[in-house]
This record gives sequence, structure tokens and C-alpha cells, in this order.
Amino acid sequence: MGYVAVQGGKLAIQQANYLNQWQRLKGQESLTIATIKANMKPLIDQVMSEASLYDADLAALAIKQAGGSMEEAVFLLRAHRSTLPRLYYSQTVESNQMLVKRRISASFKDIPGGQLLGNATDYQQRFLDFDLIEENTETMAHDLADLETKMADFDLSKLEKVDLLNLPKVVSYLESHRLIERPQACDEEPDDITKRSIRFPSTRSQRLQSLQRGQTGAVTALGYAKIRQFAVHPNIGELRVGDLPLTIRVDQDNQVSSPEDDYYIGSIEETEVEALFVQDQRDNQGQIKQKLVLGYGLCYGQNETKAIAMSILDYALEYKIQHPTSDDEFVLYHVDTVESTGFISHLKLPHYVTFQSELEAMRRMDDPKNEIPEEGN
Repeated sequence: MGYVAVQGGKLAIQQANYLNQWQRLKGQESLTIATIKANMKPLIDQVMSEASLYDADLAALAIKQAGGSMEEAVFLLRAHRSTLPRLYYSQTVESNQMLVKRRISASFKDIPGGQLLGNATDYQQRFLDFDLIEENTETMAHDLADLETKMADFDLSKLEKVDLLNLPKVVSYLESHRLIERPQACDEEPDDITKRSIRFPSTRSQRLQSLQRGQTGAVTALGYAKIRQFAVHPNIGELRVGDLPLTIRVDQDNQVSSPEDDYYIGSIEETEVEALFVQDQRDNQGQIKQKLVLGYGLCYGQNETKAIAMSILDYALEYKIQHPTSDDEFVLYHVDTVESTGFISHLKLPHYVTFQSELEAMRRMDDPKNEIPEEGN
């Protein structure tokens, strides 16, 4: 009987897989990898961030294979990531080396180097554009030429010339006025949670890595809960989107090389947020004074909402306030994409034995003398 059940289950699963493929193919409209990359960048950035793999082509492939399901795409990309060899570790990079594309501050109107709005939907009205229904390659080419003409008409001489590779930090300004103290620099090798599981209490490198690859919705929800439920309101000192250079150091004949010998291997787009929080602190005389402290967020791609929420949770976990969002085990275990969706999804799998044992226990508690009929009789 067991053998027959296994064979029947195997055939049913095979047909279910066929049906899943048919669902994607029946419309006979192919969504190419190039199309996904060209039109769905925010989705690609989210998948890369949650999968901890910076590869837009593979992220687009995962999205196509998953039929647009974020959780499935992340699962696919993380699974692929686990098969890749780790050849090198990149050298430490400072975020002030970023080639800035977008830079805003919600705390200061005038910041050194100015605000750079860049590419964002923040300044658009949220109306459906029904013209997109009839959009095709010809209309796109016409609209693109028209848009480029409008952009070319802007007089660039009116803009203040700034070095986008050397924009000063807002936090540096606050430090110069002794209004904020940065966390002490830690030269210890960071923990890699992809090679060793998190141990609690967690280190800050574990927390930042876990939040960076956490599910965007979960990180956002917990960040929002911190603000709404516990009256913690951050001020965005600076939000940056730009490209960070990556270099690796290769030892030649076991000789220690210098930074000048590092190899530049490319750049990655990142979103960085430095959030400011007002906190009471006691000075040497025991008097309570208010100081600014920092919450930090950094994510792959242009992933602004998640980076802001990450900075809120970084603050909550670093400064242990008696709130659920300051419990590192509660936060870090529950924001992980694969862990959370995998556990919820496993509830769809057979639980026949455990549920029948629960029913049997309930019946015996109701009537200890009740004879439990075998299933099927």
C-alpha cells in the first residue's frame, strides 16, 4: 500500500509541475530578461538585496522563473548563490567614496554640496497612466526622443558645480559641532552569517547583514512599528544612492601587498541612510543632556524605504530599549525572507499524522472510554 501511495503522489506532483509551466506558457507572451531589467529595476534591486547576490541578470531570470513572485525569486537566487565559489573578499570601502546619483536630507534644507533629487517617484502624482496600455517600441522611441529634448533644454550653467565623488557628509558637520558621536570604530573581522549561523546576543555586523538581506516588507513593518507604537521618530540626516567601487587584494608570492596594488573589479549600486535619533545621556556630572545618535542602513540598489527602516531597527537593536523591536532574536529571525516564507509555506505539506494524533487526544479527553474507530471504518 505504501509503495502505491508513493507512486501516486509522484505522478500527481509531476502533473502539478506541468500545470505550473502551462500557466506561464499559455499566454504565449515571452517576457525577456532584457525587458525585466529595463522595466522592473526596483523589483530587481529588492530581489538582489534579499538574496545577497548582486547580479541583475540572474535576479531578472529568477523573477521570470518565479512568475513575479518575490519570495520564490529570492529563494531561487539564494539557492544559486549557495553553489557559487567564494574566490575573494573585497577590501573595505568607505561610503564617502560613493559616486552619488541621488542625495537628500530631511534634516537640513541647505547641506554642503546641495541636495540632489536624482531618480525617484517621490515627486510624482500617483495616477494610473492609461497611455501605457497601448505603449509599444514605436511610441517608446518617440517619447524617449521628446523627453531627451526637454532634458537638453535645461541650462546646466545654472547649477552649482559639485564633485559627486567627494560630497561631504551631513554627519561630519554634526560631529564638528559636537552634536553627535559616531559609534567607535571596530577593526574586528565582521561575522559572515552565510557561513556561520547567528549567535545571540548578536554582533552589530551580524545585525546589519541580516537586516540588509531581510524581507523588505518585514523590515519596513517592524521599522514602522518602532515609530508608531513606541514614539521613536528618526530624522533622515542623509540618504544617498550611488555606486561604490569594489577592489580585491591579491597576495603575490605570499608577499603582503599595499592598497596601491588592489585590483578594481567594478562597482555596485547602494542606498545608504544615516538616521538621527535624539537620546538622553548622562554626562560626567550626572546631569542628563540630549545627544544625537546614529542609525544606519545600507542596501543593494535603490532600495530607499528598506534602507530607512533598516536604520530604525539598527538604532533599536544597538540601544537596547525595552521594546520587542529591540530584541535581536525576535527581529533577526523573523525578517529573513527564506526562513519566514519557508516555514509558512511548509504548513501546506501533509501533517496527517500529527493532526490525527491531536484529534485522538481530544476525543479521549472528551470520553476516556470512547473507542477510536480506525480511519476508513
